[in-house]
Amino acid sequence: MSSPIDIRPVTRQDHEQWLPLWDGYNAFYGRSGPTALASEITDMTWSRFFDAYEPVHALVAESQGRLVGLVHYLYHRSTTAIAPNCYLQDLFTNEAVRGQGVGRALIKGVYERAQAAGAGRVYWQTHETNHTAMKLYDKVGERSGFVVYRKLF
Repeated sequence: MSSPIDIRPVTRQDHEQWLPLWDGYNAFYGRSGPTALASEITDMTWSRFFDAYEPVHALVAESQGRLVGLVHYLYHRSTTAIAPNCYLQDLFTNEAVRGQGVGRALIKGVYERAQAAGAGRVYWQTHETNHTAMKLYDKVGERSGFVVYRKLF
C-alpha cells in the first residue's frame, strides 16, 4: 500500500465511515436488500464494541484519514483449553485497497491483541467460494480440517 496504514481500535467517531464497510461486508455475504440485517442488529453490534462487559471487539484500518477496512473479533471459553479462544468473525476491506496488505494487517492486529489477552488461538471461517480471501488466509493461518455445520432458528 502506498500510504501508511494504521490499525487501531474503532472509536465512536468512526461510525459514519465504519457503516459503509459493514454494509459492504454484509452485501458480500448476501445480506443486503430484502435479506439485509435488521438495523437493530447493526446498532447492537456497534454498541457492543464500546461495552466493557461484552467480549466483542473491533479494529479498523485507516489510511490518509479514511477507514479502508474492519475486523471484528470476540473471545470465548472452550471445554478443551484454559486460555480463551479468539474468533475472528468479520473481516472486510474496501475494494479499492484489496491486495495491498490491509487484510493481512488487520489479521495481524487481531493476532497481537489475542496474544496479549492470553488467548490460545485465533480462528475464523470463510465461505468456500471466497477464493481471493483464501489465498491470504492460507499464508497467515492453517486450515483446521473441520467442516462447519449449523441449524438456523
